[in-house]
Amino acid sequence: MPVRGAPAGAAAADRFLRDGTLRLGALPPLSLYVHLPWCLKKCPYCDFNSHEQRPGGVLPETQYLDALRVDLEAALPLVWGRRVHSIFIGGGTPSLFSPDSIDRLLADIRARLPLEPGCEVTLEANPGTFERDRFRGFRQAGVTRLSVGVQSFDDAALRRIGRVHDAQQARAAVDEARAAFDTFNIDLMYALPGQDLAALQRDLDQALAFEPPHLSIYHLTLEPNTFFATHPPVLPDDDTASDMLDLIAQRTAARGLQRYEVSAFARPGHRCVHNLNYWQFGDYLGIGAGAHGKLSFPHRIVRQVRWREPAAYMANALAGEAVSNEHEVSREQLPFEFMLNALRLKDGFELAQFSERTGLPITAIQRALEAAEAKGLLARDFVRAWPTERGFDFLSDLQALFLPA
Repeated sequence: MPVRGAPAGAAAADRFLRDGTLRLGALPPLSLYVHLPWCLKKCPYCDFNSHEQRPGGVLPETQYLDALRVDLEAALPLVWGRRVHSIFIGGGTPSLFSPDSIDRLLADIRARLPLEPGCEVTLEANPGTFERDRFRGFRQAGVTRLSVGVQSFDDAALRRIGRVHDAQQARAAVDEARAAFDTFNIDLMYALPGQDLAALQRDLDQALAFEPPHLSIYHLTLEPNTFFATHPPVLPDDDTASDMLDLIAQRTAARGLQRYEVSAFARPGHRCVHNLNYWQFGDYLGIGAGAHGKLSFPHRIVRQVRWREPAAYMANALAGEAVSNEHEVSREQLPFEFMLNALRLKDGFELAQFSERTGLPITAIQRALEAAEAKGLLARDFVRAWPTERGFDFLSDLQALFLPA
């Protein structure tokens, strides 16, 4: 059962270290997620925890950074002795924060957590917050990977999905990211209102002309509790969206980008370490307003959520109570939670990794594996299991086979 207002720190660590029903022989890699919740304007399709900056308002950067520091310090007993493999600063629009603030944030993290050599540090940025040399400032602060939320290079499409930037700003931002970072990502969306195959091809051609090391391309979906959910636009039909995905796969492969996850394409050596850790059911400590975390202990796996509203988060975090609720993942839910992530990867997962990351025997998913194989959605050998091409196309059906009975 969820525990509201759950304590972090030593008391929580003692509780989590008690005997339980799982037996994890080793803990998985650990990542850190930091949420910066403000944006210039809430997009009509966005269901993330983002909050519009008031016109003419000043972000409470110092107070928020103070809250993040106290939040992190309170969580340290939960991850004593563990090294951080990646850091992801997401939002919202993190690039609203100044390079000096990002520099302070990363300094606070480095002073409190041991980082693996070459630790990947990603920051999300939007062209609407782009200023020349700003991205270079993030690089100097310690960011190693920039993810630019372009979504489209078409002005009409950008207006239809409520973005604050235009195509010229998008191109300028990607140019600057390319000049400042060895590894950067372009975020695109497809199946947009009014979009056809020719329009998507123009977006792809423009994105690929920048020779990005990494490209993320997401199907626009109408999420609950968004403006588009109550005022739905007309989107391309399923057959057109399927043709669009085929076009994406063809064009990216022709330019040397390998599809390694449902929505992710990368050149060799540029896969996103942080997201890979999610998909491989690794651990992540989440700090910041509304941040989620997943932490493993020898006998249990725990999920935590921070207070969602920025003001409530800052007040509670500064009081040492950043966690709004937490719960232990049940044995019955673990197979689905693992497969929900692992099956997003084109190469699937090592069978031994299921037991390593969940503490359960492979027999816990044996029947579901056999059913998926019989339906032609999954293939396996003695070492790995992976989605077939059909399984990739019908991923939700494949994942659903692992739901608890």
